[in-house]
Amino acid sequence: MIKAGIVGGTGYTGVELLRLLAAHPNVELTVITSRGEKGVQVSQLFPNLRGRVDLAFVEPDDALLKSCDVVFFATPNGTAMQSTPVLLEAGVKVIDLAADFRLRQADEWEQWYGIPHACPELLAEAVYGLPEVNRRAIQTARLVANPGCYPTAVQLGFLPLLEAGVIDRQSLIADAKSGVSGAGRKAEVGILLSEVSDSFKAYGVPGHRHLPEIRQGLTAVAGQPVELVFVPHLTPMIRGIHATLYATLVDSDVDLQALFEQRYAAEPFVDVLPPKSHPETRSVRGVNQCRLAVHRPQNGKTVVVLSVIDNLVKGAAGQAVQNMNLMFGLPETAGLEGIALLP
Repeated sequence: MIKAGIVGGTGYTGVELLRLLAAHPNVELTVITSRGEKGVQVSQLFPNLRGRVDLAFVEPDDALLKSCDVVFFATPNGTAMQSTPVLLEAGVKVIDLAADFRLRQADEWEQWYGIPHACPELLAEAVYGLPEVNRRAIQTARLVANPGCYPTAVQLGFLPLLEAGVIDRQSLIADAKSGVSGAGRKAEVGILLSEVSDSFKAYGVPGHRHLPEIRQGLTAVAGQPVELVFVPHLTPMIRGIHATLYATLVDSDVDLQALFEQRYAAEPFVDVLPPKSHPETRSVRGVNQCRLAVHRPQNGKTVVVLSVIDNLVKGAAGQAVQNMNLMFGLPETAGLEGIALLP
């Protein structure tokens, strides 16, 4: 059994990790940390885990975490990089669900996140944990940077088009919407029910922290720099991301449906829908799945890709478990074979 620890077990991604790992056939939950809830039973704070998780929260302690085989950091940006070098030296594998190791350049990280990087020497080693792109590297990694939620939905949508070279790399647009859980579990006026219900707004238009991550990933796939306009929106729902992606075709003869179906034919967690489909966020609620549909309106020069994920699962905790499976040589789908909740 893999001994797993979670640092930051009280946030939305932390409890989602708990839900998935508690049912994983090859995992033993060993350490779950929370400074604010030290000594509290996990099932007392999260009653859905009653009878499944018989642990209490403890304060973060590198000595305790060193007893694990893998440690997940479901913490604010800037936390994982403080403990990761010590854990790696002890032979513990690390999966960071925050942004500490997603960007390759320390100066770019500091520009977007406002603090110096604590261990820039690890940025080159960290593997970006998008299995559909980096599966082989993840299998041998000891440090994985779990992708963000928006970056997962956007990159999976653009990936086949950029790999095939059939779109203009300089005119990409990602119009993305997220549920409120993407903001995290915190008391903040802007995400109160009475503030977000019956409303809809864009935010971060001048520059969102996920922009450099998305641009970095798409540039790596394309082999050349890309230009991307990324506009996130907040929607009055709890879970889900819907990304509507636009690009200009440079190859008018390409069979877009076949291109997407062939690219993702062997991918267990990407589902390409039939022509003329419109995927819904509820179709992926609670599961580690990205559903895609590709359109070419009026048979023109613009391709439109619709991409939906659950921001807490394929956009966070589920993808982290998928990465763990790869790192430990398990079936990639282990513990992730659930069916989405409807209605």
